[in-house]
Amino acid sequence: MVGTGRIHVYYGDGKGKTTAAVGQVVRAAGSGLKVLLFQFLKNNTSGERVILEQIPNITCLPGRERVKFYNQMNSTEKAELRHYNNKALDEIVKFCTPFDVLLMDEALCAVKLGLLNEEKLLSFLQHKPRGLEIILTGHEVSERVLELADYATEMNKIKHPYDKGIIAREGIEY
Repeated sequence: MVGTGRIHVYYGDGKGKTTAAVGQVVRAAGSGLKVLLFQFLKNNTSGERVILEQIPNITCLPGRERVKFYNQMNSTEKAELRHYNNKALDEIVKFCTPFDVLLMDEALCAVKLGLLNEEKLLSFLQHKPRGLEIILTGHEVSERVLELADYATEMNKIKHPYDKGIIAREGIEY
């Protein structure tokens, strides 16, 4: 049905989840749709964000200035990030109405790591504005989120240089 926003999920252990999502929002913005973007487990300096902030019709909500990897955080830092992410989702819910597309990058990882309340996310997905297209990315997706998705694409890693100990390269992996 035209005018009914859909839910897109890009997940898996393969490269390309954020890349696919960013391609989708660039396509939407290029077609005149208004896009809102928030990155849950990333700071404000990722390569994609730098260019997305320059594209008309794309609004990037600011994230935390410093974000550690989950395994580098202590329990206090995890609790602080959980609180921050849940407040961020509350703000997104209030702020998203005038937009056509919402990208919540790494939202699925935040849920899986216990850094975003899944019930809160599910409630938003179930009661989202009618025309809002929502894109979620992350390594794993719960069955409950998957049930709500209209599009679900799993990125499977067959081969990756990281397997040989080659570190991530700016502009390619991040």
